[in-house]
Amino acid sequence: MGNPKQFCAVESVRAGDPLPGTATHPERNLLLSWPRRYWERNLRHASNMAPSLVTQLDGLAAGGRRVNLIYRRHEPEDIHRILLFPEGLAFDVTPGQLEDFLEHVQQGSDLASWAGHPVNNPVMLCCTHGKKDKCCAKFGYDTYRALQGEIAQRELPVDLWESSHLGGCRLAASLITFPSRRKYGRIGRDHTRALLEHEIRGQAYLPCYRGNGGLTPAQQCAETATLEWLARHGLNAEALVVEPVPPEQTGEDVEVRVRWTSGSDTGVLVAQCAQREIQRVDTCADLEEGPTSSWCWMVSAITLEPPGVTNASQISCSEKN
Repeated sequence: MGNPKQFCAVESVRAGDPLPGTATHPERNLLLSWPRRYWERNLRHASNMAPSLVTQLDGLAAGGRRVNLIYRRHEPEDIHRILLFPEGLAFDVTPGQLEDFLEHVQQGSDLASWAGHPVNNPVMLCCTHGKKDKCCAKFGYDTYRALQGEIAQRELPVDLWESSHLGGCRLAASLITFPSRRKYGRIGRDHTRALLEHEIRGQAYLPCYRGNGGLTPAQQCAETATLEWLARHGLNAEALVVEPVPPEQTGEDVEVRVRWTSGSDTGVLVAQCAQREIQRVDTCADLEEGPTSSWCWMVSAITLEPPGVTNASQISCSEKN
């Protein structure tokens, strides 16, 4: 057995394992409330689920709809809250209706008769899936409690849930926000207030940012490097990857162009994205085996492509990241 005092999240930091480029997440999601005490190791299975329901959830996943279990104390257990994205709709379904409802979702049927309502506030999922990885129990639950406390104390318009596996156990505490699909990792108690403030404004919180789930790993790195570049130059801007990258082959470098706008100023940053090999463990279950080789993306240089900002002469045109 591995050393019980070892944690893959701690070893990930020691290995120099970067956060950006690790945020890939499907667009189509179904979040199903289910008491956490029944969760199994699989992200969408619970020990008290009927076999027919397990088959149905697996079928949804096979069809491209990611299914996560979510949980929040004091929620009624005789009603399942279901959140659908990108639809941005919430439904309250009884256990007896659940399989019928999921059948409608799977078939793409009209859900109007189920009395759903729009999701108006950002939805945050914090992974606390201890049966999947002990880091998610140790670091994830502590961060969830800190976020919960901030939201309650300040009455913030955020819908926070505990969640089953979100990917990247070694990056715990992990979190994703919907509908933006911004992903975060290594969130500590000292990050929670600023992270919530940024997300309410619709901005990425860079110290813990893994990237946008809708982008490729190289694009995520380029987006993050652009946001960091803009912050260093005092620009409050939106960053958008405007040029798709070619297939990201192991060992090959790519170039990603990112257009930004700040008031009347606009520009394009060109990020040189390269891969490097590191030795890491992916989960706590791998600690006994030890680190193995993995490839990760990084931005080696970022260049301002003319035309730049109004006062472009005051900004360095090339920086090493």
